[in-house]
Amino acid sequence: MRGGLAVSSGAMFTGTAVFDLLLPGDSRSLKAKRSYVRPIVAALRRFEVSAAEVGALDLHGRAQIAVAVVAAEAAHVREVLDSCERLVAGRPEAELLSVRRRLYGAEDD
Repeated sequence: MRGGLAVSSGAMFTGTAVFDLLLPGDSRSLKAKRSYVRPIVAALRRFEVSAAEVGALDLHGRAQIAVAVVAAEAAHVREVLDSCERLVAGRPEAELLSVRRRLYGAEDD
């Protein structure tokens, strides 16, 4: 007990997803690319995840956006990542080419 509060040593799970996106043909400048990427990242953050553009930074027609989530239950991590994937896949301004997902538990190194 610390400061009158019980300290739990419960499980913790983290999950990540990297979305590879094809952007419209008119994203021929980095400014145009940002106009597509920024709203997607903002929409993802409503799921209380960390979200950022992480790859293909100099490619005008492509983007990689990653999200990370931490929760006490693996099922909740999966639910949040599923919701993020549905959101990205449903965006009409970008085509979702691939998704790489990882789930980490307490026993992972």
